[in-house]
Amino acid sequence: MILLQSHSRFLLQTLLTRAQNLDKAVTMKNPNLLLLSVSLPNPPPEAMSFDGLPLGAIEAIKTTYGTGFQILDPPRDGFSLTLKLNFSKVRPDEELLTKLASIREVVMGAPLKIIFKHLASRTVAPELDRLVAIMHRPNETFFLVPQADKVTVAFPMRFKDSVDTVLATSFLKEFVEARRAAALNTAPSCSWSPTAPQELEGAPKETLSANAGFVTFVIFPRHVEGKKLDRTVWNLSTFHAYVSYHVKFSEGFMHTRMRRRVESMIQALDQAKPLEKARSMNNKSFKRLGLNDVNHTNSK
Repeated sequence: MILLQSHSRFLLQTLLTRAQNLDKAVTMKNPNLLLLSVSLPNPPPEAMSFDGLPLGAIEAIKTTYGTGFQILDPPRDGFSLTLKLNFSKVRPDEELLTKLASIREVVMGAPLKIIFKHLASRTVAPELDRLVAIMHRPNETFFLVPQADKVTVAFPMRFKDSVDTVLATSFLKEFVEARRAAALNTAPSCSWSPTAPQELEGAPKETLSANAGFVTFVIFPRHVEGKKLDRTVWNLSTFHAYVSYHVKFSEGFMHTRMRRRVESMIQALDQAKPLEKARSMNNKSFKRLGLNDVNHTNSK
């Protein structure tokens, strides 16, 4: 199974092209200045956000990018966040641009990092509620129940297409079964249920409509220690996209197999030849008689 990359390949390629052609950008007033604006969907009432940004997003940006970036306040019209970078003061190497292309991970994963950092120290952030909602897609959220020794993460899985719903349900059941393999003993425990788990008691009813069931992970301190933190944050924040990718891939694979099967059947039918009409019986040939031949035979 494929794991999604944390950075946007398109954004990274755009930034690399811009950095490599600074001397050629003669049409720009100041080619060393770069403005990167990020647009986020409006957070629902149950999600924790400040000024349209997830909890801890500003602090996460400052920690990740240091002093080489400036956060414009207010951002450009129509955007939730705007970063300003001056290439004359910061060397635009590939490592820096890769971090910049990971802006979505930094912003959307900020609340998770706050919760998991407290989990690593076996504490709970005092500003958090018992049930924390985090938006990961427009009008969709997943939930966390932070505790000192563990964090429970629950995903309501929704799909618009009925075929996607069936495939996703089957995929998630197999996903949970795969977790039971001996090689995955150290992975977070995972469960699937058609109804909302008990941990989501008190969540708004409209957020608990899930036609593909609920997936629940239990994260322990060992899963967020050291370098594991960033990986755990990214895997959880993109879990729904991860499932959607494999569902669409499976659907496309089945369509391809069906098309190939139909093409092979059509090819077999085209190659088939109709049997020639038999013109002989018991090695005897027959001759079609005309009207004159019939009259001549009767006269005899």
